Amino acid sequence: MSTHSSADLVVGLNAVIVAVTTEVPRVLTVRGAELPAPGVLSAVPQLALPFGPLDPLRDHTLELGLRRWVREQAGLSLGYVEQLYTFGDRNREKEGGGGEARVLSVAYLALVREEETETVSGTQWLDIYRFLPWEDWRRGRPKILDQVVVPALRGWRDSAAAPSLRRARSERIDIAFGLHGSPHDGYRVLDRYELLYEAGLVAEAMRDHQRSGSRRCGNTLRQAIAASALPGMPMAFDHRRILATALERLRGKIHYRPVVFELLPPTFTLLQLQRVVEALAGVRLHKQNFRRLVERGGLVEGSGRFDSQTGGRPAELFRFRREVLRERPTPGVGLPVHTAG
Repeated sequence: MSTHSSADLVVGLNAVIVAVTTEVPRVLTVRGAELPAPGVLSAVPQLALPFGPLDPLRDHTLELGLRRWVREQAGLSLGYVEQLYTFGDRNREKEGGGGEARVLSVAYLALVREEETETVSGTQWLDIYRFLPWEDWRRGRPKILDQVVVPALRGWRDSAAAPSLRRARSERIDIAFGLHGSPHDGYRVLDRYELLYEAGLVAEAMRDHQRSGSRRCGNTLRQAIAASALPGMPMAFDHRRILATALERLRGKIHYRPVVFELLPPTFTLLQLQRVVEALAGVRLHKQNFRRLVERGGLVEGSGRFDSQTGGRPAELFRFRREVLRERPTPGVGLPVHTAG
């Protein structure tokens, strides 16, 4: 990773660049380094989020630096960008465990429209739910939860020696994954990933613990979970944690900011708008309830044109009504309570 560094600190920038195309929430990935992990994981190139350096002499701000190298590396001129979080855990980007420098990454979330997402050499757009498959509830409760995730978490819970620790783990599992009377909370994306990492149930945890010689992933747990059963595609370094943070941020912002319109063309049907919201939220929404929320919120206005390529009755095309930014302090789309499908 090319970064600006001091004797003890290495500073770089990460970008979570999201688009929604044909109902698929996609993230831009690049080829990461070869990350060997003995035992369970073989040495294979890992996918990574785009990353690049801050040039302190050339870039007046962090965001300008991010925009510059994304344009140079991925051929994208970013529109909507916001700072996501700063990640700086020790050894978070060590490949061989050597060196003393600490890597500090300032991550940004960027949203682009689907017509702007042509793939360039060295980059690949992939479904976010390939990395976080337990987050997509649009076809009902994900099978991977009951087949892999929950049984493995129960094994981790039962491996605790102290009854108090078993109770604490059980409570965390129930709250994070909506078990035993706890409702499913779509906003706890990072909580779920962090819990799976702590339990040693994602590939990155096994990789990191094997490199460091840690025994946190006990032998019983290793035998219980074959490498092929580890949920989701791994990413280089801690980039899947960064992706989980970004998805959680997006799901929250849907309610109070009109960010979803950054992912749509200038004119769109209400069904297109609904499908984009569903793709990010990971749930199906009741059509009429959703349309009432959008219309009552004054978020859209008719364009006077119709889309005749819907396969049925022509659908009216709408556009984002920018006046709502002046009228309401929190002009989000919101989500109906009841889902459909």
